Amino acid sequence: MTHSDSLLERIAAALERSLPATTGAPDWLSHPAYVWESGNVRAVAALMAPELGLMQGIDAQKQAVVENVARLASGAAAHDMLLWGARGMGKSALLRAAVRNVQQQHPASIALVQATPDAGLAALLRELREIDRQFLVFLDDLGFDSASSDEPRRLRSWLEGGVEARPDNVRLAVTSNRRAIVDRHLSEQDDPINPRDAIDDRLALADRFGLSLGFHNCSQDDYLAIVAGYAAHHGLAWTETEALGWAKRRGARSGRVAWQFITELAGRAGQRL
Repeated sequence: MTHSDSLLERIAAALERSLPATTGAPDWLSHPAYVWESGNVRAVAALMAPELGLMQGIDAQKQAVVENVARLASGAAAHDMLLWGARGMGKSALLRAAVRNVQQQHPASIALVQATPDAGLAALLRELREIDRQFLVFLDDLGFDSASSDEPRRLRSWLEGGVEARPDNVRLAVTSNRRAIVDRHLSEQDDPINPRDAIDDRLALADRFGLSLGFHNCSQDDYLAIVAGYAAHHGLAWTETEALGWAKRRGARSGRVAWQFITELAGRAGQRL
């Protein structure tokens, strides 16, 4: 073997080692959750979510989501879900908590799959169609600007009416700060041809969800109830005055702000959460 041949072999070996290891077909039956990114799946060993009993101020929404996820897990008819509204009010956390709640009783019945519309969602749906398990595909914090057209229409097609709609063992759950998901403007009503058409096209995506739940900024009483529940669960001392001052400095009252306050209390006490 010449020196040149030996050098080429060493280069080839180095390149081979630098390539990512090839993996077989993903195991869609063994994990509670997955992340789908650009056609690749990553298993999540533990689904992190708050206890349902600690989620206060959203009782009606909680009951609806928990019941719908339980139906899906059992193989019964279930809705695609749109959770929209105020930031920090537990939309994403509620979806995770509802799935984990079912998994505690029936571990293999359902899995949560987090994805984005531009991450090869069509390929994901084709793959899940062949799996003997129920799946909730989760699109978090979804929103399209007014210039978007292809992605909202593609998502509408997957939800309902398309040739390649999502399979029976899959439902979609979307969270968004906007009820219509697609950005809307008052100028839509000034369309000189047909203002109703412009508005209907913006609302068409939201209309595809059988279960649409609004989340609104919580009242002071609800905020304090959330803080009280978390504090009691973790054995933390607190005062209403301090809790309200924390919310005032952040300019909002929400479940997220309440949890941040609890994190501050736990940190001061040298306690893990």
